[in-house]
Amino acid sequence: MRAAPTILHLDMDAFFASVEQASKPSLRGKAVIVGGLGPRGVVATCSYEARVFGVHSAMPMAQARRLAPNAAYLVPRFGFYRTISEQVMELLRALSPLVEPLSLDEAFVDLEAGGAAWDEQSARLVGTRLRADIRAVTGLTGSVGLAASKMLAKIASEQAKPDGLVLIEPGTERALLAPLSVRTLPGVGPATGDHLRRAGIHTVDELAEAGEDELVRLLGKAHGHALHAMALAHDERPVVAERETKSVSVEDTYDVDIHDRTRVGLEVQRLADRCVRRLRGAGLSGRTIVLKVRRYDFSTLTRSETLRGPTDDPAVVREAAARLLESVDTTGGVRLLGVGVSGLADYTQEDLFAQTAGEHAEELDEEREDDGPAEQQLPAERRWPAGHDVRHAEYGHGWVQGSGLGRVTVRFETPCSGPGRVRTFRTDDPALEPAEPLPLVARRPGDADGGTRAGGDTGATG
Repeated sequence: MRAAPTILHLDMDAFFASVEQASKPSLRGKAVIVGGLGPRGVVATCSYEARVFGVHSAMPMAQARRLAPNAAYLVPRFGFYRTISEQVMELLRALSPLVEPLSLDEAFVDLEAGGAAWDEQSARLVGTRLRADIRAVTGLTGSVGLAASKMLAKIASEQAKPDGLVLIEPGTERALLAPLSVRTLPGVGPATGDHLRRAGIHTVDELAEAGEDELVRLLGKAHGHALHAMALAHDERPVVAERETKSVSVEDTYDVDIHDRTRVGLEVQRLADRCVRRLRGAGLSGRTIVLKVRRYDFSTLTRSETLRGPTDDPAVVREAAARLLESVDTTGGVRLLGVGVSGLADYTQEDLFAQTAGEHAEELDEEREDDGPAEQQLPAERRWPAGHDVRHAEYGHGWVQGSGLGRVTVRFETPCSGPGRVRTFRTDDPALEPAEPLPLVARRPGDADGGTRAGGDTGATG
């Protein structure tokens, strides 16, 4: 572990919900919940105003509606979230060549590798400037943790939420960790946490006192050794700039179980095409085709087939997925389907199967947003997902508040306007059409005053 707090962890605050609030003036300061809106939908994220009611990520959407019936419920706009995420990641890459993204809204940065920071003072200045730049570029807030290791930097950013900065001073790590729950440490999930609790171990200090031999006995050699080291604040994991992609996959969860075998087959073909679009978008190909089926009783089956060489041919992937489906019993219904490709490479091998020679499938459908569950797809032109952007020939840009019974309700406002007026149209109104999201802000780093909210930056000494 290094001697200076030069590893930075950034975690954007309630990212999806914050993007929606920034782009929709009428939702600022309101409870916003983003996720699948069908009967089996789950919460992807929610605003801090919604968390007051007990709503949290991964909660069933039906439960969230009971807790916060008056919140705004929106379908994710993943393409837009990726655009904002890339703006944030560019700011991080300007600090160091070693940036390790963990998700769209979270990343580690090695400030020492880029020469951006070398001691406590310079690290704090970088963190403060980064938060100001993120606000200037995106209009959003992020929480920053600074420490001498990845584990501690992530703990610090969690303590900094929302919209803050926490720096853990070298030498104070053990005292800081001691009273924290064992669940704070990486690798301690619900099962491991319960196992430790039954052994009388609740805090990190108790974990350290238990000793390595006892933890190995309880958890096994690898896990016990790793947890004991982390309890002593030892974490030597480096920031890795490029995390190798091991697979590309897509899946859909269905509101109602699919019983018709023909429909299941068509869904698998559609998922195969989506998977290939994503594969090609990443400039990759793969050798192993994987089919995932979750049945009516929640049992999950996976089947795989390895080809003679890597491919990104949609016909080949569709045929392989169809063959895999033949070996799966879907009697009773299917609630989830997924298609993936692994064994990735950056080249392809043509003519893998004789049956595909001279048989070229039709071109893939035009690109459309395909990251959400089934209820978020737009197979028909006149579907209007809640929260998505629209444009009216007379009233201009707006977003869908809701739709049903042949009507769609739209609030007309933009990120730079005040709260807008609400109007209702027929879902087939020719003057209304889907639109691209508008930029959140039009400023650049240096245009903002660089200030932070009162009390936003803090130091942690344990």
